Amino acid sequence: MSNHIDAIMNPKSIAVVGASNRPGSVGLAVTSNLIKGGYQGILYPVNPKSQSIQSIKSYPSLSDVPDEVDLAVIIVPAKVVSNVLEEAGKKDVKGAVVITAGFKEVGGEGVELENELRETAHKYGISVIGPNCLGVINNDAGTKMNASFATKMPLPGNIAFISQSGALCTSVLDYADGRHIGFSKFISFGNKADVNEIDLLNYLKDDPQTDVILLYLEDISDGHKFLEVARDIAWNARKPMIALKSGRSVAGARAAASHTGSLAGSDSAYDAIFRQSGIQRVDRIDELLDYGVAFAQQPLPKSNRIAIITNAGGPGIMATDAAIRTGLEIAELSETTKEKLKRDLPPTASINNPVDVIGDATHERYEASIRHILLDENVDGAIVILTPQAMTDIVETAQVVPRAAELIKKPVLCSFMGIVDVSEGINVLEKNGFPNYAFPEQAVRAMASLVRYSEHMKYGDRENVHYDVDEDAVREIIQSKLKDKDSCYLTQQEANVILKHYGFPVLSSELITDVKKIPDAGKEIGYPVVMKIMSPDIVHKFDAGGVILKIHSDEEARHAYEKILENARAYKADAKIEGVLMEKMAGKGIEVILGAFKDPKFGPMVMFGLGGTFVEVMKDVSFRLAPMWKLSAERMIKTTKSYKLLQGVRGNPPSDIATIQDCILRLSQLVVEHPEIAELDMNPLIVYPEGQGCAVADSRILLKK
Repeated sequence: MSNHIDAIMNPKSIAVVGASNRPGSVGLAVTSNLIKGGYQGILYPVNPKSQSIQSIKSYPSLSDVPDEVDLAVIIVPAKVVSNVLEEAGKKDVKGAVVITAGFKEVGGEGVELENELRETAHKYGISVIGPNCLGVINNDAGTKMNASFATKMPLPGNIAFISQSGALCTSVLDYADGRHIGFSKFISFGNKADVNEIDLLNYLKDDPQTDVILLYLEDISDGHKFLEVARDIAWNARKPMIALKSGRSVAGARAAASHTGSLAGSDSAYDAIFRQSGIQRVDRIDELLDYGVAFAQQPLPKSNRIAIITNAGGPGIMATDAAIRTGLEIAELSETTKEKLKRDLPPTASINNPVDVIGDATHERYEASIRHILLDENVDGAIVILTPQAMTDIVETAQVVPRAAELIKKPVLCSFMGIVDVSEGINVLEKNGFPNYAFPEQAVRAMASLVRYSEHMKYGDRENVHYDVDEDAVREIIQSKLKDKDSCYLTQQEANVILKHYGFPVLSSELITDVKKIPDAGKEIGYPVVMKIMSPDIVHKFDAGGVILKIHSDEEARHAYEKILENARAYKADAKIEGVLMEKMAGKGIEVILGAFKDPKFGPMVMFGLGGTFVEVMKDVSFRLAPMWKLSAERMIKTTKSYKLLQGVRGNPPSDIATIQDCILRLSQLVVEHPEIAELDMNPLIVYPEGQGCAVADSRILLKK
């Protein structure tokens, strides 16, 4: 596929099928863009009604073009696109860009037309970008191809942008042009009838002109393949990726009876995939470009210690607050640096970080401060803030930034605040490769993005873990349960058998169907115990009054047994009741939840978070696609707010985090090896102090064929 994509991005010859002289037409825009954009290959306009297009000889059909054609750009009515592709196939055209709309995005007949397009492309081995797209742009000096209907050729650069939305592309191009942001490749892939985002990432991985990849996505074609390619780009090609994925709303969330299902909105799978693949996700287009230009133009910081240089106290404080919020550290300047600053700054200046060079600061004062601070070994990066005041020499100050940072491999981001007064200074900064942000908080967020990526690249344990488990025994249980039905819930007692086969720490228990069994069970298990209703029709036992804790004697157990049955019948009169589970009372610890569910698009997902009865209220959870690296299990614990609780607070000892990680990885293996597990909850999993393990206090499983 990548070779054929190269035929699309680096063609020696292009046929524009649907080229036109008509003002305002897409056919004219694409043809003109190829000419004005500097394309050096051979151009063949195709139009049965015109002898020439833009003074270039035109051909009635693609078949009439006398020479070889590498790329066909197709701008004809949707109903005849497949016919054109048929011609292209017979002519051995390797790639096509179908700009035409009117396919699956309109539904009905459009879906059939797109299926026909795909079949024709596959029949002849043609790689197709589109349909319903803006087109493609290659800014490589050797190609210089603007095969799109965008208004202009972007500036050259080392950022590749791929987008599912064509309309968004035009806005991004205009915004980027105003900020002097250049692109290596700019690809609108539309409906992705053939070439998708995974193919394009695979191509960009090896593209020497691309150092940073920006993505706008509405969906992902294959989560596991996407993950594999993106990981290769992040850790091996070392190219940062930033994604804007639309569709975060809860309107798309799936409803389910389990805690895991109800917490897993439509967006949780995408979040997991991005986290596992090393892609940073943003919520806004300006963030996409803010972060992208920082990666494209500045070196990565070694750590998170930053310095702030400002000529105004207020913006310096705002930047400091934003830095703390985003996980950055305000660097402690060395005494040597402070002495140098004291020498070169007036007595009223602040030589502590943030460094305030005072409102009347000249460019000399800025230059000295930036240089001294960047040379400090305690500083990993700097943010330079300037507010335009009557005595501020804005352009000169912009000119000293690259001079002061010369040969020092630390990121410097600027915030020359304003629009009109600082515009000339901003132009100087951006032309010299120093990104400028309208407000300090934007610069701080971009710096935090650089730090996150830098830290991400240091992670170890990028390996899969496989446990020796009794997979066959579990398969037999599942097949037996689904023998005569399409789906069924397993009670805790049944679920625990499966969990035990996979090495989970389940508590000793016994199912009570007769009060006469209580004395023997109590003796075997040992008091205190907890008693729970066992019914496939009662999913949330607490809601039904089906759980009684801290039972210390046979007599208490008999009362609890009767009360639980009474409550269960009152809660759901027709519920099938299998009995009451008597289970060893777990010791005191931190309650967390482990869960899994089967995402309809991406397959098994694993969840971890703060557990207990209020899990759906707190929603302190994280998800990952299974199977996962050992690193992924570690990171999904650390990304929750409850991680601080697990580390030990207010005199409490740290919890056994290693055993949680072990359970996550076992759960990942379980749901991958047994795809019939549609939903699974272990809530709570009670975690004890470090070195003392954990215990599954409650569990349930939903099986589906």
